[in-house]
Amino acid sequence: MLVTATDRAIQLVQTAAQAAADRLAHDIIAYDVSDVLSITDAFVLASAPNDRQVKSIVDEIEERLQKELGAKPVRREGDRDARWILLDYVDIVVHVQHNEERVFYALERLWKDCPELPLPEDAVLTKGRSREHAERAAAEGDAS
Repeated sequence: MLVTATDRAIQLVQTAAQAAADRLAHDIIAYDVSDVLSITDAFVLASAPNDRQVKSIVDEIEERLQKELGAKPVRREGDRDARWILLDYVDIVVHVQHNEERVFYALERLWKDCPELPLPEDAVLTKGRSREHAERAAAEGDAS
């Protein structure tokens, strides 16, 4: 499939995915939705085993995109419960979900016909990470 997302969107996706991976997110994936949606070029999806880690991942993505690319979200939703936090950067939309929300809403099912965008190696390694591994990694990360 042909990727039609802008270079800026791809740069934002790469940085957001790396930031998520650095905060131990798992099952990180990005889709080029530019051919089917007029409101954004790409979606980034990531999961975490608990609410605290969801917030940590989102904070890291926000900080990294601001510091490295000068990007600020125009909207941030879902902070109160931290089960599904959405960051809207116009060019991309980042969804960080608690594992249970990720399974229940299955956003991948909606966008499976869209091309996947390449991710940094660290982010790719998170695919299929088991819940136990993610929880163990989160506990080790919290201990440091």
